[in-house]
Amino acid sequence: MTGKTAPPAKKPAPAAAKKKAVPAPKEEAAPKEEAAPKEEAAPKEGAPAPATEEPAAPEHPPEQPPVPRDEPAPMEAGAEVTPAPAEGSPAPPAEAAAPAPEPEPEKPKEEPPSCPLSLAVEEVTENSFTLTWKAPEQMGRAGLDGYVVEICKDGSSDWKAVNQEPFLSTRYTIPNLGSGDKIHVRVLAVSASGASAPASLEQPVLIREILQLPKIRMPRHLRETYIRRVGDAVNIMIPFQGKPQPEVSWTKGGQPLDATRINIRNTARDTIFYIRQAQRGDSGKYELTVHINGAEDKATLDIQVVEPPGPPQNLKLVDVWGFNVALEWNPPADNGNSEIKGYRVQKSDKKSGKWFTVLERCTRTSCTISDLIIGNTYSFRVFSENICGLSDSAAMASGVAYIEKTKSTYQPEKIPQRDMMEPPKFTQPLTDRTTTRGYSTHLFCSVRGFPQPKIIWLKNQMEIREDPKYIALIDQGVCSLEIRKPGPFDGGVYTCKAVNPLGEASVDCRLDVK
Repeated sequence: MTGKTAPPAKKPAPAAAKKKAVPAPKEEAAPKEEAAPKEEAAPKEGAPAPATEEPAAPEHPPEQPPVPRDEPAPMEAGAEVTPAPAEGSPAPPAEAAAPAPEPEPEKPKEEPPSCPLSLAVEEVTENSFTLTWKAPEQMGRAGLDGYVVEICKDGSSDWKAVNQEPFLSTRYTIPNLGSGDKIHVRVLAVSASGASAPASLEQPVLIREILQLPKIRMPRHLRETYIRRVGDAVNIMIPFQGKPQPEVSWTKGGQPLDATRINIRNTARDTIFYIRQAQRGDSGKYELTVHINGAEDKATLDIQVVEPPGPPQNLKLVDVWGFNVALEWNPPADNGNSEIKGYRVQKSDKKSGKWFTVLERCTRTSCTISDLIIGNTYSFRVFSENICGLSDSAAMASGVAYIEKTKSTYQPEKIPQRDMMEPPKFTQPLTDRTTTRGYSTHLFCSVRGFPQPKIIWLKNQMEIREDPKYIALIDQGVCSLEIRKPGPFDGGVYTCKAVNPLGEASVDCRLDVK
């Protein structure tokens, strides 16, 4: 380094002075950050080095896109032009262009649930009342934690929560209230995002017992006889009403029920009558009484426990005639605690041994069985039937019925003899005919007589004997003569003569051949 001082270098003109700034194109505006880096002026030889030490360049500096020296990079319209630093002046420290952090979007606030619906008073007693409501339409994202019930006396604005912790039930009873008080009430739905708007009643609730006369509401199917089979369970629920809660009592024939057989359970609204396994001794009429102070209501429950009946008694064969059998019997000794609806009669023949039903629901204690087969031996049995069905066993007839073959002799009817003898008589005479030469022709007539007459044919009073030209026939009294291919000499008078021992008869006709 010499003692001479280097002359000051001339400041180069800024690039913007040489050329005007080119406005950015309207279609695409180049961001400021992407502007070309400005060239740093290299100090001339002999210029003093900057006092501050610059950091060492990295071994492999990142490649930057080349920027043309003649034209400046496009800039946004209205942007200020920064002049290049003068030669020999220290270069400004390089600062990394870090983009500004984007602001995080605000999370939407969770909305509290909507208010409960259909708030109503279900029941009021002398020191409490019960509320019911429905769940809100909107629960919120966090879900519903429960409900809070608040009350306030009429004329006061001090609301107090009745429950310490939220609960999920939509029914709540508020106890320990004073009789005659007027209470305002409201219900809030609570979740993690807050409480809903309260659902409240328009009018305060008056704490007072509402008296109601006792009333038994007997179900329709219990108003008639309730029928069960032996061994079945009897489980009956009978609702009633009345305020304050009525007292319930059951009796049978004026006596208390047997607790070992019948279980009774009473609630505030109904009574349950239960028998695990019914027996026929449980049948009868039970009296239910519901009373409040001096008022009461009564109802009667008629229970009938039934089972299949026993078999009929004394079945016997009364008579057997032709193809028929008459039976008689007596009703069963045990009807199964139910009316006998009829009897079923069956028969069995000795050959097959199978039983076939002859009569069903026979309401009488006797019957007649017909259309039995001759030569077969039959047995009979009878079942009794009630509402439970047929009896477990049948009554068997003591004897069997054998259908015998009746002996009969055929005697033909005597018909008086009638004289059928009759001389021959023509019922249809011969008729004159005209025929054509070479074409066969027929002559017909009919005759009757007994014994059957002999037929003789004549031509011109000459008997026609075995001549192949003529064919004579007789069938059921109809006489016919066939003349085959007649010629001119076959014309003339033809005669049919009938003869039997009683006489003779004849008819004739004329035949012309042309």
